[in-house]
Amino acid sequence: MGLAYVAPIGLQNLFVINSALGQPKHRALLTALIVIFFDIALSLSCFFGIGALMQRYHWLQAAILLVGSLIVIYIGVGLLRTHPTTQAPQEVVTALGKTIVTAFVVTWCNPQAIIDGTMLLGAFHVSMPASSATPFITGVALASVVWFLSITLLITRFKTVFNARILRVINLVCGVIILLYGAKLFATFIQLTF
Repeated sequence: MGLAYVAPIGLQNLFVINSALGQPKHRALLTALIVIFFDIALSLSCFFGIGALMQRYHWLQAAILLVGSLIVIYIGVGLLRTHPTTQAPQEVVTALGKTIVTAFVVTWCNPQAIIDGTMLLGAFHVSMPASSATPFITGVALASVVWFLSITLLITRFKTVFNARILRVINLVCGVIILLYGAKLFATFIQLTF
């Protein structure tokens, strides 16, 4: 269940993949660990109660959708504007502070992750006996660790086959997907408020 929650292509996965493509292996692994930290924190929050707040306060859900959709659109535009060079990917190292902030944003400012996590993990928490809660959420956390480290190691292992043109196509595809995703979130905000 944890893999089903974390594996769908979303902002976190795209961030980890781009990091693995453009950073040295040790920095890509550090980025994956930072994303894992924020992902597990979000999973725990969704499992233990953020859903109750969002169900109780519809204005909070609307605010998360509005702010999140704008952030997602901003990230998509940024990907579309990125022009990878033919330099070796190992030569580009993102500042640690920027990595932490971006990992936080793609996790905690992603309304779809919050809503999906709340609905999926919150629903499981309500429907299971108390004795099963700890093993279940531990499995979700382990799935996050396995997933993000696996894709990071896989991409860093084979990143030499990616050239600037392929990276540009990947960024364009990811940027368009993220823009459409942001537009969908904004449309959901409009439907919710009007």
